[in-house]
Amino acid sequence: MSQDLETKYIAFVEKVAASKQVWGLKSKAGWANADATENAEVAVIPFWSERGLAKLGARDDWKTYTPTEIPLAIFLEDLCMDMAENDVLAGVEWDTKMFGTEAVALVAALDILNRLAAINSAITFTNYSSIKEFITELSEEQ
Repeated sequence: MSQDLETKYIAFVEKVAASKQVWGLKSKAGWANADATENAEVAVIPFWSERGLAKLGARDDWKTYTPTEIPLAIFLEDLCMDMAENDVLAGVEWDTKMFGTEAVALVAALDILNRLAAINSAITFTNYSSIKEFITELSEEQ
């Protein structure tokens, strides 16, 4: 990962842990997605830390998509877990050219969970009693 992409990725993790929200682009057909840079057989769903950044991505093929807020607990428990099961990557802070980090969903989830733990965040999950329990389970799955 280039230095610029790594910096954007770390900033994304810090921002979503602090705000407890993630932004994606959604339409009636579902979440915006694209082919991975390295493998056209693998899908990537882009996510942003701010509504304004997501709105910038709603252009060209995605001009009918709407920036949609995703509560962080739902992003981690539902989206990241579903993406991992289906080998879908998380696109992080893509720019207007749809270029950015393509992260393994469980790695992104773990990075966010570790940041939540580091800042002693209070967050309620449906399937986990604590951030620590969630981290332990994800670490075992990797």
